[in-house]
Amino acid sequence: MIAVVQRVTRSNVTVDGSLVGSIGPGLNVLLGVANGDDETDVNYLAPKIANLRIFEDDAGKMNRSLIDTGGGMLVVSQFTLLGDCRKGRRPSFVHAAEPKRARPLYRAFVDRVRALGVDVATGRFGAMMQVTIENDGPVTLLVQSR
Repeated sequence: MIAVVQRVTRSNVTVDGSLVGSIGPGLNVLLGVANGDDETDVNYLAPKIANLRIFEDDAGKMNRSLIDTGGGMLVVSQFTLLGDCRKGRRPSFVHAAEPKRARPLYRAFVDRVRALGVDVATGRFGAMMQVTIENDGPVTLLVQSR
């Protein structure tokens, strides 16, 4: 699994002009599921992201996690994170898991983060989505389970 994690002041996702998920301060997570990913990847990545110390403490140092701050997480599925652009000009997505395999792992990730006490909003798996991200910092990290 691969995730682009962005600290945000707010983020939302719409599908066909309708709001389907929204958070205030917290993390926007673009999540890609790779071939070969399983529950082990979910169980590594979900607590890793929720506990990343990337929010400022009273001294202005990045020393607090999403769990510490009580912020929300917006999780958006994004198979294009697995795009291989090394050859030619058209990305190859052969490393991305097929939707029937990726969907349950995406849902498992969301459920695992919720079990940690985080308020989670989501996009709509497989839909064409418009995502609004208001970066805070900006702080953007690439987190992988492998």
